Amino acid sequence: MRRILFVCLGNICRSPTAEGVLRAKAPHLEIDSAGTADWHTGKSPYGPAIEAAALRNYDLKPLRARQVHPRDFHEFDLILAMDENNLADLKQIQPENARAKLCLFLDYAPETGQSAVPDPYYTRDFEGALDLIERASDGLIAAIKA
Repeated sequence: MRRILFVCLGNICRSPTAEGVLRAKAPHLEIDSAGTADWHTGKSPYGPAIEAAALRNYDLKPLRARQVHPRDFHEFDLILAMDENNLADLKQIQPENARAKLCLFLDYAPETGQSAVPDPYYTRDFEGALDLIERASDGLIAAIKA
């Protein structure tokens, strides 16, 4: 497993944060992020997400939002959704012959007792989202090594 795509709704908070965190923790992997919606295509991550990540030494500034594309299901080994709604949307657009495995990102952090990374755009809890993303990133790295 070498290529990983993180997916949330708009690709300006959760998925770019996960991309930035995993890039820092596992630079040997190919990592990207996308949104199921196209509202923010080409835009930078949300300012408060950039600021919260920077406090933990993750740089989100160079990232730009994009929408999930059907080719992603062929180009990535693993596509990780931030919540059940994103996972359902991904299953609807997944081509029949797709090779990427789809699952929830927090499947890699079962000790949290949560299945979704709450959207900090609405909750305003960027620190809490980062905590979950770091835990799931560590779990994902451990799973890849195993």
